[in-house]
Amino acid sequence: MTPLLTAFRAFVLAIVMGGIIPTHSLAADQAPDPVAEQAGHQRLADLLEDEATRKALIEQLRKLGEDQAANVIAADQGAQTVAGRIAGLTQQLAQDVIDESLAAMSALRAAWTQLRAADPQALLWVLGEFAVLVAVTLIALRVLAAAARPAFRALDRYGATAEGLRALGWIRRTLAVVGAALVDLVTIGLAWLAGYGIALFMLGEQGSLRIQESLFLNAFLAVELILLVLRMLLSQRGEHLGILPMDVENKAYWSAWAGRMVHFLGYGLMWLVPVIEHHLTPELGRAVVVLLLLSGVLRAGVVVMQNRQRGRLALEALGERMQTSFGRISMTIGARIWHVVALVYLAAVLVTSVLYPEDALPFMLRATGQTLLAVLLGIASAALLTQVILRRISIGEDMRRKFPLLEARLNAYVPTALKACRFVILAVVLAFVADAWTPFDFAAWVGSDAGGRFMGTTVSVALIIALALVVWLVVASWIEFRLNAEVGGAANPRARTLLTIFRNAVAIALVVLTTMVVLAEIGINIAPLLAGAGVLGLAIGFGAQKLVQDVITGVFIQLERAIDVGDTVTAGGVTGTVERMTIRSLGLRDLSGTYHLLPFSSVDTVANYNRDFAYHVGEYGIGYREDTDEAVAHLRAAFDELVHDPVLRDQIIGDELEVHGVTALADSSVNIRVRIKTRAGSQFPVGRAYNRLVKRHFDAAGVEIPYPHMTLYFGEDKQGKAPPAHLKLVGDEEAAPVAVSGMRPA
Repeated sequence: MTPLLTAFRAFVLAIVMGGIIPTHSLAADQAPDPVAEQAGHQRLADLLEDEATRKALIEQLRKLGEDQAANVIAADQGAQTVAGRIAGLTQQLAQDVIDESLAAMSALRAAWTQLRAADPQALLWVLGEFAVLVAVTLIALRVLAAAARPAFRALDRYGATAEGLRALGWIRRTLAVVGAALVDLVTIGLAWLAGYGIALFMLGEQGSLRIQESLFLNAFLAVELILLVLRMLLSQRGEHLGILPMDVENKAYWSAWAGRMVHFLGYGLMWLVPVIEHHLTPELGRAVVVLLLLSGVLRAGVVVMQNRQRGRLALEALGERMQTSFGRISMTIGARIWHVVALVYLAAVLVTSVLYPEDALPFMLRATGQTLLAVLLGIASAALLTQVILRRISIGEDMRRKFPLLEARLNAYVPTALKACRFVILAVVLAFVADAWTPFDFAAWVGSDAGGRFMGTTVSVALIIALALVVWLVVASWIEFRLNAEVGGAANPRARTLLTIFRNAVAIALVVLTTMVVLAEIGINIAPLLAGAGVLGLAIGFGAQKLVQDVITGVFIQLERAIDVGDTVTAGGVTGTVERMTIRSLGLRDLSGTYHLLPFSSVDTVANYNRDFAYHVGEYGIGYREDTDEAVAHLRAAFDELVHDPVLRDQIIGDELEVHGVTALADSSVNIRVRIKTRAGSQFPVGRAYNRLVKRHFDAAGVEIPYPHMTLYFGEDKQGKAPPAHLKLVGDEEAAPVAVSGMRPA
């Protein structure tokens, strides 16, 4: 690779010397001869005074104008094709090569002539004084750097103690890096002052600086400041005084390579080139600029390709240590394309140096500095946001008890918002990078009408979405609090159903309203959307009348607390226990276990057996020969026994039996009605237990509980006489049958 690189550099030097780079000709830089100019003016005046000569000159000028117009038309026609444009560019390039080659050769001959005419002794004296300046400045820098080593070691120890800390560790590490940079800056400044004092008071004329000495001191200061930044990144002053996390071997390699490149380009562009332009010719200085940049770009490209795999492995290892998926993905992508980005950057340096040799260096420095600053600030902001994202939000124990889902909801919303902020930071960084390398002016765009509208719309949309999220957070937390039974919230199913419906309705309304407002904010006309939604809603309303009726009826039934899950009700002609209730339908399971799904539109009347309290209404019949007051006494005795039942006592309200008295003199019985007040839903088990006790008490007292009587009819003959019925008495087998005309139980 090295011989090939050397040959290519020689070829580039030959091209540069031959005049590929556009320069001004020497003829343009030479001062005009006043005598020759005056003579030319006098001869032109003499020609214009002669009538014949003047006419001939006019004819010749007209002919030249016609020929030039024809040439322009032909050139325009040829330029309309791709081949014509290529031919024009080639012709212009060849002409520039010829012109600039002659100018470069003239500049070299003039430089060689000046060098031969110079006084060798004076030249050696100037070179010796300059060497003294260089030696004193560099030695002073080395001595001051050696004297500052204890300070660097102390700062390194201070930064090392921050590795085990989380909260203040990065602050101490940053302070250590900044402190080392300040100490390094002081050593550079003192060395520069030493060189400046030597050049000003001990070399040459006292109180003045030669151009080469001033340029060297400026180049020394700029180079050392760039090296200071490299030392901050690669921690050359101490293991813990750097920003980039790299091992010792990689730090040493990149420090050595970057240092050589900075010295080569810094002193070459900031000292050698200005000296050549000042003492020799500007054309030769521009050629040296291009040669230096080409050499640096080629060497940098070779180093990039040599370390392609190493850089990929380092970036992939760094990505594995990232705590966020965004960082890991970014590092993975960067590991695969970092060499491409580096080569594109080097190509940009090369192209700008060739096309704009005078403006290349300022442009590249400004663009590179702005890019590095934007990237570093973006990385720092993203790292700070990452620390906030990874830190969970914790609320107090009392708040967690009242709002069990609030902490999880905050830990879901806040990181999402911070991730959006991180993408905004990425967009801003990309905008500043584009501003640095392209004609796009980010500041001017922001100040323009289009940029102002875009930024205003973006901020408005972000505020609208943030406000909608805050409203949803408040509503969801309030509903969660109302549903929390631990703090006295709604525990019954009806309230839970209504609150769930309300939460869903608020969510849908917020989504629809936020979407509409955002669309209106970004400039989309929402009137057609609203009209279309109205027509669609009308069509859905006509097509789903039954469904709408189900929903509306269900809402009012639940608002009026007519039914709750677990109640025993009669609805739609079905009696059973409510197992499921939605906004549209009701699920009942009857006594036989059959499950009935009733849409609310079919529920006209609801009979709920589980509201506040209930009654067991019992109507008991006794025989006509029984005493009703005695029967009532036995009913009260049965109630007293029921009240003392430990299982059913809590289900009975009150200690008195409500006796309504004799309610009917029926065909076979005298009916007495009583009523027992119970808790809601307990009337059925209480009634069954009371019936059992009444039967026991009536049997024990001999109170007749009548049952239906039956009359046997054996028919009649045509004369109206009933045929005899033969009866046989049980137990008297020898008795003769008795004929009777009929039988009626006593």
